[in-house]
Amino acid sequence: MKRIFVEKKQAFREQTNHVLQDLRESLGLPELSELRIAQRYDIDGLSEDDFRKTLPTVFAEPQVDDVYEDTFPCSEDASVFAVEYLPGQFDQRADSAAQCVQMLTLKERPLIATARVYAIVGASDEDLERIKAYLINPVDSREASLAVPATLKQEIPVPADIPEVENFTTLAPDALSALRKSLGLAMSDADIAFVQNYFRDEENRNPTLTEIRVLDTYWSDHCRHTTFLTRLDNVSFDKSPLVAPIEKAWENYQALRKSLGREDKTVCLMDVALLAMRELKKQGKLNDLEVSEEINAASIVVPVTIDGVTEDWLVMFKNETHNHPTEIEPFGGAATCLGGAIRDPLSGRSYVYQAMRVTGAADPRVPFSKTMPGKLPQRKIVQGAAQGYSSYGNQIGLATGMVHEIYHPGYVAKRLEIGAVVAAGKKCESCAARPLPATSSCS
Repeated sequence: MKRIFVEKKQAFREQTNHVLQDLRESLGLPELSELRIAQRYDIDGLSEDDFRKTLPTVFAEPQVDDVYEDTFPCSEDASVFAVEYLPGQFDQRADSAAQCVQMLTLKERPLIATARVYAIVGASDEDLERIKAYLINPVDSREASLAVPATLKQEIPVPADIPEVENFTTLAPDALSALRKSLGLAMSDADIAFVQNYFRDEENRNPTLTEIRVLDTYWSDHCRHTTFLTRLDNVSFDKSPLVAPIEKAWENYQALRKSLGREDKTVCLMDVALLAMRELKKQGKLNDLEVSEEINAASIVVPVTIDGVTEDWLVMFKNETHNHPTEIEPFGGAATCLGGAIRDPLSGRSYVYQAMRVTGAADPRVPFSKTMPGKLPQRKIVQGAAQGYSSYGNQIGLATGMVHEIYHPGYVAKRLEIGAVVAAGKKCESCAARPLPATSSCS
């Protein structure tokens, strides 16, 4: 077992200086005099020779990093704590390091665990607890032990039988609501009542806890898009010149619903978004729309002239929303928002060229003390989401040409996070009308 700490050299500590300034301003702690941040690696299963070989190539860059083995040297009056991902949470840094070590040594991949270590000078015990609460997001992370583990090998016990939710089908409404709260479910009381009716009337049994958890995940705002599918029963508009165009658009929507024979369909944001496409298709103005069984991004056929030869290409548009995931885990939520948008055109074998990001946030300058209960500070969401989005885009090599953030107090309760991309690929008639890279040919 080996432990190292990697810290940026003094001239390259932009992130450390930013975090220190953020703590001083957001938490009202101007007395903080010093902050040091180091990346900790615990490495299990690497020989001494291989360790020395990988130290300046995988774990650190000698030009910009200082490396300390075994202990992280800091002043005696510093308060030190470490933060690590929760068990089961994917640690990209640890996984990438292990892969790089294996590629360099051509041997079995070592086990690696990482943590971020903070050393703070000038914080009282009470201040330190506030700092930890600010820096550690309990959704994905926890405070890590400072002790060196004997091994990183995990003993995985045989899982017990999946428990049944006893008396689920006969619970009274109050008891059903209490169960929902005790399990921390995202679904509403109406949702869990629907589940109860299904298992009572259709399955004639109680569900397992796993079934309840799976339904709760699939019905979450992430997967089910409850915001877009929420039934709009009563819509009204303020009498304001700024609102007049929106009211006019709503009237046009109602008229289109009638002309398309969709008056019996549920009124929701998803229907509003798709109705214009239905009308354009009816008018014959979407003749360039690509339709195939495996389509998973909006595609149009565009003739492209290359070296004097005109070819049909598919231009693809895809957007992804990660509102709730970004709200509770900004970095990962925004990263996978862009990742989800990229994924679908890539699965259509096209090349993603350009991205756009639209976000909604409340005032990120509001003091930490005024954070809404149960919510992350707006400043953490705004900054963490920007870092997550750019991190994923930079890793895949995708430029984001437009970033637009809307600030409104309404977003305190509901984050907006949208990633949109444009992709293109050569259309191949012999392969179910799917695009291929420009250098490819059909076999």
